[in-house]
Amino acid sequence: MTPHRLLRRAFRRLPAHALNGLSVALGIACVQAVFALLGGHLAAQLALSGAVCASLADVPNTVPRTWHRVTVAALLSVLAAVAVGSLRPYPVALGVGLAGIAFVASMTLAWGARAGAVSFAPVLSMVFAMALPPGAVPLSLAVGWHAAGSVMFIAWALLTAMLLRQRYEALSLEQALRAAATLLRVRASLMLAPAADDTHAAQMKAWVAAEAALADALQVARDFLFAAPDTPASRRDTAMLLRVIDLRDMMLASRLDLELLGTDDHGRWVMQRVAGGLQRIAGALDTAATARRNGTLPLVMPATALDVSALFDGHPLAAGDQRQRLLPALTERLRNLGVDARRIHAALQGDVDAAALSRAQLQRFVAPEGWPLRALKTQFTLASPVLRHALRFALALGGAYFLALALPWASHPHWLVLSVAVVLRGSLEQTLARRNGRVAGTLLGCALVMLLGGLQSAAWLGFIFLMAVGVAHAFVLRRYWLAATAATVMALLQAHAVNPSAGFALAERAADTLLGALLAWGFSYVLPSWERRNLPRAVRRVQAELAAYASHVLQVDSIDPFEQRQSRRRAYEALAAVASALQRSSAEPAAVRVPAAAVAELVDHGQRFMAHLSAVRMMQARRTTAGAAAGVAPVLAQSRAELIALLGPGQPAPVAFNEPPGLDSLPAVAPEADVLPWLERRLRLLLLDARAVQRAATALTEPGIGPEPAVAG
Repeated sequence: MTPHRLLRRAFRRLPAHALNGLSVALGIACVQAVFALLGGHLAAQLALSGAVCASLADVPNTVPRTWHRVTVAALLSVLAAVAVGSLRPYPVALGVGLAGIAFVASMTLAWGARAGAVSFAPVLSMVFAMALPPGAVPLSLAVGWHAAGSVMFIAWALLTAMLLRQRYEALSLEQALRAAATLLRVRASLMLAPAADDTHAAQMKAWVAAEAALADALQVARDFLFAAPDTPASRRDTAMLLRVIDLRDMMLASRLDLELLGTDDHGRWVMQRVAGGLQRIAGALDTAATARRNGTLPLVMPATALDVSALFDGHPLAAGDQRQRLLPALTERLRNLGVDARRIHAALQGDVDAAALSRAQLQRFVAPEGWPLRALKTQFTLASPVLRHALRFALALGGAYFLALALPWASHPHWLVLSVAVVLRGSLEQTLARRNGRVAGTLLGCALVMLLGGLQSAAWLGFIFLMAVGVAHAFVLRRYWLAATAATVMALLQAHAVNPSAGFALAERAADTLLGALLAWGFSYVLPSWERRNLPRAVRRVQAELAAYASHVLQVDSIDPFEQRQSRRRAYEALAAVASALQRSSAEPAAVRVPAAAVAELVDHGQRFMAHLSAVRMMQARRTTAGAAAGVAPVLAQSRAELIALLGPGQPAPVAFNEPPGLDSLPAVAPEADVLPWLERRLRLLLLDARAVQRAATALTEPGIGPEPAVAG
């Protein structure tokens, strides 16, 4: 195989974050080379600081989003460099200024996750400015080179975003397909794990994590594909993504009624067949993902590849066993999942479905961008987690600076400030995770630099620096200990390049890191934003979004596909927000944790509620052929009215029964023969889970659960 083909194959195997890390490292290398030629070694290092700060916001993205984020990150970093350089002669004023920069940087989180990387750019810039030896270069020159490096990296980021756009689109779709396959496999494993076993609990956690990963992957793919130019390739990828989104919806229905199978050998036999069907569909999605990543066509899938019509042939259930009535419904669910998987493969072959939504409608599913001031105005209240974290962050960084001045190794106060800045996050759970990763990564990074200390070649040290830049950038959100290791190597080598006479001071850096981690941990308890503080609002959002989605699905008249999809996404997001709050709260003090049992009940029944609606949608799609159209309309209308009343504010309304119906409630007739009895049963179960959602929501919004936790804060 020729070197060209080897490189091409290696390029195709790079995931998006690794490709992005490589492009950032190359951009930093270009900045360093250009400014070394223009102004010499010191100018290159100063320009490098600006480029590194701007590069924080250069993540896989479209060109307009790259422009918005990288430009703002560069601008904030320049302003921070000016502020620190101006206050450098006045230590007390500099400490106050650091706190002010930290506050402003954290307040950018009012714009949500898209501001995460942007918010750290001014913090890193002030650390770089503090690391510069006093009086080494005039302020105007230092800021000028910093700004010039930022501008050059902005140009690089826009160029690479444009050149890599199609590759990022393909990788975003690949990631969505693989995340869906992973979720199917986790669901299959969960079916086979004993309900009371530790394995089942671990699989439940894996299920929640896989759901969150799929939700994130789907949104990333939406942001790329729905905003892409209208070309045959983008229409093909969009059709595949819409199929994955629908497949996720149908996947929820795969969990329904399985408890009726029981735990005897015969019930486990059926469960194993269902799990096997899910795994076959997951394999088909993985095949499609690999084909999309490599830009190749998969083998044409035979019509029988995902055929589940004979899945339960030879089942061991006795002739009078009522569980036989469930087999046609299970077959139908797997058949619908298989249809979506086959249509994804067909789209890869060029057989693209007609779009149900216009390009303009699809673009409304893209995550918002920009920096509207109204998002900032709403945060200036002590009830806001953003404001509380900004105040906490400012106090922590200011306190770290003044403490560093009092330490015997006060020549490097910026390292203690940086250690606190990278560890202290918005929640205690995130802070604890960062604390451990930061300490381990710093110690490992110091050890690596100690080994590199014997290298006399500036070229080799420069190459290692660039590798560290790429690794730190690529893995900061995936393996933080690895990113912290690379960032430590990067920071130590850069500081040494700017001021070689200061040495590496590895022991001091390790001590600063340990102290900084402890400070960040301690400051997590200053103005804390415990999850239960915002839980009532999140719970009310779940109620409202579930009711809205049910209202769309149970429409008697024609259903607007755009509004239904929008409502479905909002319902998923509302449930995911509550599940995330439960996970974050697990690290909080016991006295202020959210009521885990009630939150778990809300999420579980909310997901079952969504699963019932998925099953109802499948039944509605077949009602005209089942001869049940006349009877379906009044049933849907009545259930819709009951649900709206049930999920409204106040105590839950009574329903026809309080316990889930058993096997005797399964209709004797198969769904394909008469869908109406199955629809009526599904709607009764929907009402039952709606009542459970409302019961849990009422418990979670009672006085004492929300804004006033047992521990002050």
